Amino acid sequence: MEDAIGTGTGLLAGIVIAVLVGAVMGWVASLIVKGHGSGFWTNVLAGIGGAVLARLVLHALGIGSASTLVALGAALTGAVVVLLALGAVRRA
Repeated sequence: MEDAIGTGTGLLAGIVIAVLVGAVMGWVASLIVKGHGSGFWTNVLAGIGGAVLARLVLHALGIGSASTLVALGAALTGAVVVLLALGAVRRA
């Protein structure tokens, strides 16, 4: 029973950390992709979505236990890609 409780707590902490890292990466990505941002909250959500997307891609490539630096770089790349895609959709 304690393992299940610890797992739930660890999962919640992981989600909170992913959201915070995604939010920061979204903000940094908006600085990189100037003119393609859509406001603070959209950039934050794009960062979270990009971080999740990057995590899925890394896991699919078998790099699930990447170093922190690799994970942050992937999250930033994912956020930039999401912001560029949002900008392309808005222009179309």
